[in-house]
Amino acid sequence: MIFCSFASGSSGNCYYIESNNQSLLIDAGIGPKTIKKRLKEINRDLSHIWGVLVTHNHYDHIASIGTLGEVYNIPIYSTEKILNGINDNYKITTKLYQSKRPIRTEESFSIGAFSITAFLVEHDTPECVGYYIETTTSNLFIATDLGCINDRAAYYMRKAANIVIEANYDEDMLLKGNYPLFLKQRILSNCGHMANHNTAKCLQEHYQTHWGNIFFCHMSKENNCPEAILNTMESALSGILNFGTHLHVLPRTSPSDVFEL
Repeated sequence: MIFCSFASGSSGNCYYIESNNQSLLIDAGIGPKTIKKRLKEINRDLSHIWGVLVTHNHYDHIASIGTLGEVYNIPIYSTEKILNGINDNYKITTKLYQSKRPIRTEESFSIGAFSITAFLVEHDTPECVGYYIETTTSNLFIATDLGCINDRAAYYMRKAANIVIEANYDEDMLLKGNYPLFLKQRILSNCGHMANHNTAKCLQEHYQTHWGNIFFCHMSKENNCPEAILNTMESALSGILNFGTHLHVLPRTSPSDVFEL
């Protein structure tokens, strides 16, 4: 499996996976021109995309969904509630009709080479999911926005060899920063976003020796930085992290390296 982040942050989220020359996007919260540019940079184009998996209906995850689905005829997969929420988002001017592919949580389905299971996560939307994605050679857990790790997310995270998980903010930076109180409270809640130390504690509690790569996603521009993330994670995981597990911070607005998982 090949994995690449096209963007990962509150300005937009989009992730690319590939197996056997078949590709999927996870979220499409950046412009269609940017998605095309990112694909061209790795010698791909939209014709390689077999579908888009959507985590929830916040605009930084769905900005291009209508265009990809209705203009380029790429199937859009998510739960019925999330698909309806996309169409209810006033910023989405191209609504989803023929491109909608409703799925159910905890029921595996296939797209080409990929076997996919969606699971519910805690975030302040009508519904939000993460995905556990398998191929014959590898697998990936991804949970981009969540205030805490529930039992089902922990189950799939332990099962995975490669993990994409939110490390949104450093708590001290958030509390001392200029965000209004209501926004700080929203971010800090169990349905908000994951703090570095909470992600680290979660990884510490559920650590598996078969983990190969841990990617930290959805980093805040104002309340976090790569150094804070890695310092927190390395401190928490010191003594249990084996030499086969690699930590990566995904860039907010630029593409990551291409990883073979």
